[in-house]
Amino acid sequence: VQLQASGGGLVQAGGSLRLSCVASGRTFSRNAMAWFRQAPGKEREFVAAISASGGSTKYADSVKGRFTISRDSAAIPVYLQMNSLRPEDTAVYYCAARDYPNTVVDATLYDAWGQGTLVTVSS
Repeated sequence: VQLQASGGGLVQAGGSLRLSCVASGRTFSRNAMAWFRQAPGKEREFVAAISASGGSTKYADSVKGRFTISRDSAAIPVYLQMNSLRPEDTAVYYCAARDYPNTVVDATLYDAWGQGTLVTVSS
């Protein structure tokens, strides 16, 4: 089972990017999914999560109103639409899956991780 994140890149402050997370080896239709990020010199932090059904989402306070997590028909891929990007959003973004349908913010409760995609926001 492998998750793969893509869509990162360099963007100016105020711009937008959409990240995608795809999986090989199995589907994740019964799994909650999430995005985390890790900036240089900082710990990995929660960004957003979506339930297996797609009906429930959670966001970090720092991205509420700017980022939107979504998924197609309760399966993969999972997207993270990022608008109004700020330099402090610069980080490697990781997608993750857990073996339960409900959303959580604790990274230790996720069982599968992608390799990460770099997002750089210039001022």
